[in-house]
Formats: sequence, structure tokens, C-alpha cells
Amino acid sequence: MKTVLGIETTCDETAAAVVSVDPDGMPQIRSNEVLSQIAEHAVYGGVVPEIAARAHVEVLDRLVARALERAGTSLADLDGIAVAAGPGLIGGVLVGLVTAKTLSLVANKPLLAVNHLEAHALTARLTDGLDFPYLLLLASGGHTQLVAVRGVGDYVRLGGTIDDAIGEAFDKAAKLLGLGYPGGPAVERMAEDGDPERFALPRPMLGRRTADFSLSGLKTALRIEAERIAPLAERDVADLCAGFQAAVVDVVIDRARVALRGFSDVAGRPTALVAAGGVAANGAIRRALAALAGEAGLAFVAPPLALCGDNGAMIAWAGLERLRLGLVDDLTAPARPRWSLAVESAPVTAA
Repeated sequence: MKTVLGIETTCDETAAAVVSVDPDGMPQIRSNEVLSQIAEHAVYGGVVPEIAARAHVEVLDRLVARALERAGTSLADLDGIAVAAGPGLIGGVLVGLVTAKTLSLVANKPLLAVNHLEAHALTARLTDGLDFPYLLLLASGGHTQLVAVRGVGDYVRLGGTIDDAIGEAFDKAAKLLGLGYPGGPAVERMAEDGDPERFALPRPMLGRRTADFSLSGLKTALRIEAERIAPLAERDVADLCAGFQAAVVDVVIDRARVALRGFSDVAGRPTALVAAGGVAANGAIRRALAALAGEAGLAFVAPPLALCGDNGAMIAWAGLERLRLGLVDDLTAPARPRWSLAVESAPVTAA
């Protein structure tokens, strides 16, 4: 049995978790503690880096202690300390990394400096035991990319966003429509009662031969429509949200379809289509991706909602994956505000 503590502080969730894996590779999430800062940031309409960093400092020590206690283990029993060393808000990343380094030094345990995006990419192996390779849609607040996941540390970027990430677009749409923060869940709730066909919103990049995204034009079109019919009634907001979400879903499916066509050029046949990151919690996107996977004869895998957002369990699991391969770090591991997931890029050209 190998057991790792995972620490996550890259944005506005402070998280700590303990995950174990038995000799047969079967994982067990023994604790997964998450403290959200949504209430602190909501009044500002988005995450304030200084506030986030201070909040991490105030709660991380006792959150780690709680995760260990609920897992029924101690620092001495661990086989490693994993921490998200980036990408993210540098103040928050430093809080987690310094804490992890201190614990590693005091307990004489290996340090595992994890790429936050890699942790999202590998979550499907924690929850579903998925084999490599698979196609991943990684969509979170600041990231949108389609990636061929060939192995631990082995990723090929098939497409990404050239402007706004999907999560950013949802947040900006929500702010424009007065729905508050976080924007994704608010837009999805309003869209449930809206008419997605009332407004003719664009589908940027639809039909392009590469698997890249662009959402700034959709965001601008939403603003123009909202201004045209202002002041907005609740029905107007619901219809705008429904139209916006439907446009995003169409774009996601079109881009994923292009990536699937080019996947074999870099990784052979995928075992599954995987969605990860906070945006993977969106029900409309999940349903559409599941349908696309069915068309392609693939399994569709998305983490449980509790593991879609930032959490310590995914960091601990990524640490376990790296520990088993001997990929450990020393105390010089840097905090990285930017840290690409892919080790290579392969623009996809559709047939």
C-alpha cells in the first residue's frame, strides 16, 4: 500500500486529501477536504489573488491536519507529499508549495511537485482505472485544450483556445447578465428555463480544420444582443443563457470531433473520451460529449462532480502516479504561475 498527501492551493479552493493505492493498483480516496473561498470573492465578481493567498495561509495547516485525521493516518505513515506547484496564482501556489516542502523536510518524505493540469488529466485513472491513451477535453476556469494523454508526463496538445477559456467565457457571460460569481453554474441554471433558439449567436471556429477554440466573438455577440433588448427581463436572461450555452456546446463537440479524427496520428486509437476540469461539471456539455463518444464507439468518462473542480485527491493521485515511476522532486522545485501540460503540440488537420 502506497499513501500520499495531496495539497491544492492554485486558485480559490484550499484543499488537502489522502489517497492510497494497493499493490494491484486499486486506489482509495481516504479523505478529501476542500474549503471554498467563493463567498470572499463573490463581491468582487472574480478571484482576487491577494485575498486568495491570505485565505490559504489561514486555513491550510488545519486542513492538512483534518485530512490526515479523517484518513486515519499520520505524516509518518505517508509515502510522499504531493502539491500543485502550478500553474495558478503565484501567491496561492507558493503557500501550498512551501507547506509541502516543510512537511517533506520534517517527515523525511519524498516531495512530488505536480502540474495542476496533469492532475486533472489523470483523474479519470483515479475514478475509472482508465488505460492510456485517451482524448481529454480539459476545461477549467483558465484553461481549455484538447489533449492526447499517452502516459504520465506524456501529452500531445491537439488544440486549445486562442483567446478566452470556456470557464472564462461563462464567467464573463454571467457578469454581463448580472448573475454573479461563479458564472458557470449560474448560467447553466438560468439556461434550464431558456429558449436556446431565440437569439442567433455565432459558433466561432465551427468547421475549421484544426481543433482550436475561440470564444471572444461569442461573448461579444452575447453583449450586443443583451444591449439591443435592454433592460433585460428574467425571461430575456434565461434565453440569452440558453443560447450562449448551446453555442458553447456546439463548438465543443465540433472541436472534439476534429481532435478525434486526428488522434490516431499521434497516439493510436483512444480508449475513451474524457472531460476534466471545473467546466466538466456542466450537464449540457457532459451529455453532448457522451453522445459524441457513443458515435465514435468510445467510452465517455467524466469525474464525479466533487472531483471536477480543484481538489486535493487529484493532486495526491497524480503524486502517486509519479511516485510509482520514481519521478520525485527535491526542495528546489519552483512555483510556476505558468506551466504547460503538453510536451509537444500536434496541430490536427481534418480529412
